[in-house]
Amino acid sequence: MDDKQLERQLTAEVLERVRRIGELRNKQQPFVPGSSPVKYAGRVYDEADMLALVESSIEFWLTGGRWHRRLEDRLAKWYGVAAARLVNSGSSANLLASASLTAHEWGERRLRRGDEVITVAAGFPTTVAPLIQLGLVPVFVDVHLPTYNIDVTQLDAALSDRTRAVSLAHTLGNPFDLDAVIAFCRRHNLWLIEDNCDAAGSLYGGRKTGTFGDVATLSFYPPHHMTTGEGGAILSPNDEMTRVIESLRDWGRDCWCQPGIDNTCGKRFAWQLGDLPAGYDHKYTYSRLGYNLKLSDMQAAVGVTQLEKLDRFVAVRRENWAFYREALADLGDVLILPEATPNSDPSWFGFMLMVREDAPFTRDEIVRHLESKKIQTRMLFAGNLVRQPAMTTLVAQRQADGEPPPFRIAGDLRQTDAIMSRGFWFGVYPGLTPEMRGYVAEEVRTFVRR
Repeated sequence: MDDKQLERQLTAEVLERVRRIGELRNKQQPFVPGSSPVKYAGRVYDEADMLALVESSIEFWLTGGRWHRRLEDRLAKWYGVAAARLVNSGSSANLLASASLTAHEWGERRLRRGDEVITVAAGFPTTVAPLIQLGLVPVFVDVHLPTYNIDVTQLDAALSDRTRAVSLAHTLGNPFDLDAVIAFCRRHNLWLIEDNCDAAGSLYGGRKTGTFGDVATLSFYPPHHMTTGEGGAILSPNDEMTRVIESLRDWGRDCWCQPGIDNTCGKRFAWQLGDLPAGYDHKYTYSRLGYNLKLSDMQAAVGVTQLEKLDRFVAVRRENWAFYREALADLGDVLILPEATPNSDPSWFGFMLMVREDAPFTRDEIVRHLESKKIQTRMLFAGNLVRQPAMTTLVAQRQADGEPPPFRIAGDLRQTDAIMSRGFWFGVYPGLTPEMRGYVAEEVRTFVRR
């Protein structure tokens, strides 16, 4: 037996043991109400994911390789877009999406420092943070209850002569009113950044979210619909946007060779760009100031097998959400129950509840009760982002330096403040069992009706 044959034999032995470990880990443990935790989310994986990860680690390519290319191709096919490009997190995807719209390729339409971008404060910070980091000005608009998405009736009031884009997430997987937002963007020639991190598999008008924007983002952090651990992606609608995204992701280089490959363009030493000498190595020519936001091949390997399960994960999330909606339907006198946006079929990230102002208990009281029963809960991310210490500190710094505020508020954020004070959610992820769901619903009902 030669060395290659021996390596193949040893690899097969390792993978067989990994498969057996995966089978052991996936044996269902009995659920004990009040003792077993009911998580709000978490990684859901099997032996196929473990095998892909270990196989990739044995290959030891580490940076983007065959698994990386496979996942990008399959994501693009699953979403039905021109291209998907992997990055190291959903937050990096949001940064890259915003930065891509500042590229010189877009001429007069490119985003410049001081340009305004309409968004909401009731969401996750890294939907908005890249705007400020790039010198753009978020314009915060209030949200609509009980969809928890942007109140599209306020879009016109938020518009100014500096408005250049709209950047929005589909809150907890519930699509925002895409018809209204897209019509507004087209009417005023605005970019649309579609944060699809919480909404893999959501449908609007029968079409997958993540396919409507000029650029869209995904997250593969463990609580999300599929996971690579850390990781994310950008969905691109055309080749020109894809080239900008690739360049910014990969240090800002002009070269588009895959890692470990040279001279894809066929003229590596024949370019004349910038003030560089003729023939300067194209692999070290940089056409923009970029980042290094790539995903490893081992993470991509997990993503390949996770994507194969994504349709099932989405179906289970919808089933779990529907169970809670029916089980708690008669509590509407004290709790505001969530509703899907018209014309949508969400792939839910969580089940959101709001305690009514006149309820005989507070949000904090019901949350403490659920947590005491080992039921994890979460707030709607930042609540009201402008009240977060990161933002209040920045406002104070700008004032001290005699600079304009970092954001603008259109109208008021009354509903956003209500969500911050009275809203919470719990999980619908595929790791829940029917026993866990029933227990959660029972504890909510017990607390509310006692």
